[in-house]
Amino acid sequence: MYTQIQLPYAFSALEPHIDALTMETHYTKHHAGYTKNLNDAAQKAGVGDREITELLSNLDSIEDEALRAAIRNNGGGFYNHNLYFGALSPDGGGQPDGAFRSVITNTFGDFDTFRDKITALAAGRFGSGWAWLSVDKDNKLILSSTPNQDNPLMQGDGTTPILGIDVWEHAYYLKYKNLRTEYLKALFNVISWQKVAENYDRVVRVGNINRKSA
Repeated sequence: MYTQIQLPYAFSALEPHIDALTMETHYTKHHAGYTKNLNDAAQKAGVGDREITELLSNLDSIEDEALRAAIRNNGGGFYNHNLYFGALSPDGGGQPDGAFRSVITNTFGDFDTFRDKITALAAGRFGSGWAWLSVDKDNKLILSSTPNQDNPLMQGDGTTPILGIDVWEHAYYLKYKNLRTEYLKALFNVISWQKVAENYDRVVRVGNINRKSA
């Protein structure tokens, strides 16, 4: 059974950058809905025992077209929001430090360039969707954007996201209305770069283990 991430902070903890009502609605309504619908569809498809990253990386293995679509949409919503909420913190903001800062710098030149690039992807996503910082199969950082609840796992090429920026209107509209760029600016005040670095380290470690065992 797939379960929502347990938030290590109160709904109000990210204020003034993300308001309590948005957080509560986002988590208890939208994310909870994706989680329930995923569990229902996965049970019907007989795939409820699969780890979520493996499931989303192999959607073609689900023969029933309607169930495959339901798992793509709701499984994406489940996974994407777990990653999103897990990377936020009232102690976030600033810039990465340590080894991960070097990885960002080596890839993008400096943090400001990285921030500008991922913000442009998020701001430029037409309609609903996400912007991503991911690790590819060669352990390189890459940026991308996807529509709806799609994510880089669904490409099936070994790319794994370590940071997702939600640009569905439910993520920001109560506070920022149509000013998506203001939401994106505020969001960087609550991103935990320590958590993103942990995600990076985990993906690289698992990738290295898989390559050695192949």
